[in-house]
Amino acid sequence: MAIHGQRQSLQRNPGEYVMVSLTDTGTGMPPEVAERAFEPFYTTKPLGQGTGLGLSMVYGFAQQSGGRVRITSQVGRGTGVHIYLPRYVGEVPADVNTETPAEALGARTGEVVLVVDDEPVIRMLITEVLEELGYAAIEAADGPEGLRVLQSNRRVDLLVTDVGLPGGMNGRQLADAARQQRPGLKVLFITGYAENAVIGKTILEPGMQVVTKPFAMQALATHIRDMIEEG
Repeated sequence: MAIHGQRQSLQRNPGEYVMVSLTDTGTGMPPEVAERAFEPFYTTKPLGQGTGLGLSMVYGFAQQSGGRVRITSQVGRGTGVHIYLPRYVGEVPADVNTETPAEALGARTGEVVLVVDDEPVIRMLITEVLEELGYAAIEAADGPEGLRVLQSNRRVDLLVTDVGLPGGMNGRQLADAARQQRPGLKVLFITGYAENAVIGKTILEPGMQVVTKPFAMQALATHIRDMIEEG
């Protein structure tokens, strides 16, 4: 099978690696598509049917872990994504309980968080955590739906939004539009790739933060509590 895409040589970082592979028997990708497969927001799907962030998240995870990822693909035969992660050698460290007590993360009276994400499972998980901590959670599946909530009279103390959203409005555009209606609105961006890919050459405005996937729900809850308490 021909190898295309962003191929990373493991010879630059010698050592033992564990490889995780996922392959399919789909239509495959031509070389010009495979070469761009890891680019954030690059997609061959019709408008509104894909964000182009799936493989960029995989690429970012592999890089952050000190590993590599490559694609093997052949038109008409299918595609494989191969992740190489450094093998850990040594003693397993003892568990250290550094979690903040749940009561310290709990909501104050009436606090509301708007969660905007096109993945129903992610929305559900975040919403469940928020509700367990006493927040009122509002869900939206895309930017326009989230903006309608923000343009209403409903209370919103914090906007939690994925960066890559369908519907013609990404998370940063949603935040900028929301602040025209609600100056100073706190915004927590969720993203699966490096922070620089989110903000480009700009600097996040005060009251805006980024949390990268994968993240622990405890860490997300801490981010939310800290941002709302900033006043």
